[in-house]
Amino acid sequence: MAPLILPAVVIGVALLQYYNLTGLRGSLFGLLMAHAVITVPYVLRAALASLSGVDIATEEAARVLGASGFEAFRLVTLPLIQPGLVAGGLFAFITSLDNVPVTIFLISANQTTLPVLIFTSVEMGIDPSVAAVSTLLILATGLILLIAERRSGFHRFV
Repeated sequence: MAPLILPAVVIGVALLQYYNLTGLRGSLFGLLMAHAVITVPYVLRAALASLSGVDIATEEAARVLGASGFEAFRLVTLPLIQPGLVAGGLFAFITSLDNVPVTIFLISANQTTLPVLIFTSVEMGIDPSVAAVSTLLILATGLILLIAERRSGFHRFV
């Protein structure tokens, strides 16, 4: 749960030191692993919150009726915790997109990501392309939330 508590700059410096020792600095794999480390707590918390409302007897009933352990999980438990997994995935995506300090520490000079590009564009001056990208990101996020609501039914939990 440390990524929820520690500032992004502290995590970025720690990962930079570790990646310098292991030789992962500047690699795409290292950047993906860093963002996975940062976002896993958000998915875990949302999934556990969703799992706390599931009655264990439903999975036991599926097992009594002949389903294997994996089939009972896949056909009974997974659909019940799907809203928590989707919410955790959305939190992870937003957190990963917003985590510019860690990305700045871990990318090499010839690499760039969209959040870093937006950050440097804002730092250099007012650019209308930043406003256009921001508008597209807001629209894409709204569309993703609408699709997630239709598929998972978050309104059942409010």
